[in-house]
Amino acid sequence: MARDERSAPYVLLVLALAAGAALILALTWHLTFYQDTFEFLMNRRAFTVDALLKPHNEHIVVLPVAIEQLFLQLFGMTTARPEYVLLTVGLVGSAALVFAYVKRRIGPWMGMFAAILLLCLGPAWEVLLWPFEIGFVGSIFFGLATLLALERRNRAGDVAACVSLTLSLGFSSLGIPFAVGAAVAFLQRPRADWRRSAFVLAVPIVLYGLWYVGWGHEAENHLSLHNVLISPRFVVEAVAVALGSLFGLGNDPIGGGADPVWGRILVVAAVVLLIVRQARRRAALPAGLWPAAAAAATNWFLTAFNYIPGRDPTASRYQYAGAVFVVLLLANLLQGTRFGRGTLIAAAAVTALAIGSNLVLLKDGQNTLREQTTFTRADTGALDIARRTVDPSFELSPEIAGTPSLIDVFAGEYREAVEEFGSPGYTPEELESAPQPGRRQADIVLGQALPLATVTRFGEYDASGGAGCVAVNGGEGKEVPVGPGMTRIEVAPGPHAAFSLRRFAVGEYPVVTEGAPGRSTTLLTIPRDEATQPWHLQVEASQAARVCR
Repeated sequence: MARDERSAPYVLLVLALAAGAALILALTWHLTFYQDTFEFLMNRRAFTVDALLKPHNEHIVVLPVAIEQLFLQLFGMTTARPEYVLLTVGLVGSAALVFAYVKRRIGPWMGMFAAILLLCLGPAWEVLLWPFEIGFVGSIFFGLATLLALERRNRAGDVAACVSLTLSLGFSSLGIPFAVGAAVAFLQRPRADWRRSAFVLAVPIVLYGLWYVGWGHEAENHLSLHNVLISPRFVVEAVAVALGSLFGLGNDPIGGGADPVWGRILVVAAVVLLIVRQARRRAALPAGLWPAAAAAATNWFLTAFNYIPGRDPTASRYQYAGAVFVVLLLANLLQGTRFGRGTLIAAAAVTALAIGSNLVLLKDGQNTLREQTTFTRADTGALDIARRTVDPSFELSPEIAGTPSLIDVFAGEYREAVEEFGSPGYTPEELESAPQPGRRQADIVLGQALPLATVTRFGEYDASGGAGCVAVNGGEGKEVPVGPGMTRIEVAPGPHAAFSLRRFAVGEYPVVTEGAPGRSTTLLTIPRDEATQPWHLQVEASQAARVCR
């Protein structure tokens, strides 16, 4: 084989990794913090033992919290771009390690195809586009490094494996499957090596055990007899979905996973082909299969044991790890196979088709996060504007914020974080050009956070009018600019009148008051805040009304 042909997959791999990194950065460059990240930003800013070691849901998050704290000190809270850059580095690094793992078994071309598929895994958009998942990505990166280092079977490899496994466990509980895989790889060695290399497993397991005794036993846990009994079916579905997603059969940008029917077909086909192949070869299964199989099985069964609604096999955040384990298993089962030019061309075509399908889902996922970015920046921007008067216990709950992505954002803690690290929210000037859903949402939050208040006096109406009043003719639905302070709304005798307001929104009045009956005077109080833009009051009444400052 010519030198150029031998180097071609490596050159193409470098180009593909660079293109994948550029794609992920382009998709995430204008996104901001999202969902669980706010739990770290609001509650784990201080460098304390509890902040680092307290579990998040069921996961150890020592290293993700440490990274978040470091980034806060270096870059503040005004931008999430450093987090997206780190996520991209982790994804590219993981793809490169997958290439190295697959190359050792079935050659560089198949390794390149596997790396590209993982870097464009659209059904796993939550992992590829959300920096909070650096916990999963970090565990996978260092877990893969552990398995590769153990294959060296020398002192340097053992030291690297020990460090890598410790880091894998420090990123998330996804490090546990790799610890199990590492244990199987370790036990495959001659017994004479066990005592000499026992530190490879002892150090990370002891450290993880100390964390569990001190903090981890309080982690969220959904283990139940029901989950144990359904776990075999869950695992089969998880394998099917991961295999289908890897080959571009995903069809749900929110759920993330492939249709399990397609995955089941692929699983059955793969099993049949592998059985036929193994029967013809009549050779023992490769030793490297068992660490990968142990890690994969541990991952899927632990996920099954901890199942709750929303953590289905099709969930986007599970697809990346599932696809990685599928690749490891296939690489070992096909170890030693020589692929001809025709087979490689077919594999390239399948890869291209899968990439095309998965990029559509990746873009759909980015659209979801872009929408959430608009809500997040608008809601937090509104808190910035209302910081003079907002109650410290005021929460950006889903009912007010319009999204469940702002976790644990209370006005008091948020204000403290902003004073120290800056704000991720829109400025008042940016709100004026923000997407309309964000502008509307900012008005809703401001109405609650300032807060706007009305007091109605029934039976009071002065027909003679007064200076500084704006007349509203019956049925006119007039808009009147109003500012901070008290505004008087007088309604003539007649049916009930409606009052609503907008500030940044266009074409709608998202802040709705109770209105007032005929022959009444309503006092509208608007606290002074950090924005200069006026409010716009719309009065809709069948009879005459007046708005007076």
